[in-house]
Amino acid sequence: MGELPMRKVRVERAVGMMLAHDITRIVPGVFKGVGFKRGHVIKEEDIPELLKLGKRIVYVDNTGDSRIHEEEAALRIAKAISGEGVRWTDPKEGKTNLLSTRRGLLRINAEALSRINRMGDIIVSTLKDRFPCKADQMVAATRIIPLTIPRRRLERLEALAEKSGPVVKVLPFREMKVGAVVTGSEVAHGLVQDGFEDYVGGKIRELGCQLVGKILVTDDPKRISEAILELAAKGCEAILTTGGLSVDPDDRTRQGIRRAGAKILFYGSPVLPGAMFLMARLGDILILGLPACVFYHKTTLFDLIFVRILAGEEVNRRDVAEMGHGGLCLNCETCRFPACSFGK
Repeated sequence: MGELPMRKVRVERAVGMMLAHDITRIVPGVFKGVGFKRGHVIKEEDIPELLKLGKRIVYVDNTGDSRIHEEEAALRIAKAISGEGVRWTDPKEGKTNLLSTRRGLLRINAEALSRINRMGDIIVSTLKDRFPCKADQMVAATRIIPLTIPRRRLERLEALAEKSGPVVKVLPFREMKVGAVVTGSEVAHGLVQDGFEDYVGGKIRELGCQLVGKILVTDDPKRISEAILELAAKGCEAILTTGGLSVDPDDRTRQGIRRAGAKILFYGSPVLPGAMFLMARLGDILILGLPACVFYHKTTLFDLIFVRILAGEEVNRRDVAEMGHGGLCLNCETCRFPACSFGK
């Protein structure tokens, strides 16, 4: 048998010995936290307080070099699995949290995560891959199940993480220059109020982007193409067209995008809301054709794709096809996106 990581002794005989784990103090409705911290050397005056906490028996440290205590283990795991844009907290009651250091897109190496969680006595819990994060947001947490763990198991985890690359990282959002072409004769002629700022413009700015310009045009392919080229000349890295896209083959917005010289990468998606989404490329400039649903749904495919673009990811037809799994919005009365299943 291997060395036992701790041994139990009666409180009265534990004076001068080192606690092998935290002892929790609970005052109902007032306090829950650490009463005696692991590593505390028990003194004579501690005995009455330990007895009040219901501890007639305590576990004292008997750990050799072959085993690692839960707090040190949590820190080593956090360090091993963390990549760019992630920091970790000091352990509390054996658990360490991983936090985003910046606004960006969470990326999880799901295969490596699964292998770690199959090692035994080690757990790493994360948010879903591609979760859009804010700075200081908790994105993962880790701990070991027992109070100590064999050193060789942690070393195996560290070797796995070194080989696989970071298990948890946050890609930074770029601050893109964005232009908008708002189509629709009714909007251009002032018959209907332009809702771009209320429904799309605010999201763009909240993500740290600059709205370089917005041009209102009629449903005329020539005017749409001219507006796209005008915004491109102003240095826009992405151009959004709004006003809705049609299933008809003579859809004016698509005609205008093609007339500007852009290549349509895909049109249509298995995400609801967002079925009539279009993506095109004009040189290095991305053109996103937004369906009319962006004006009456709080969250759509645009919210899922735009954060990927800001994180520097390429989005292709296959990526969009795979978004069908989890791509059904439940249209909750109170939208809690991204803390929901949409896009996950």
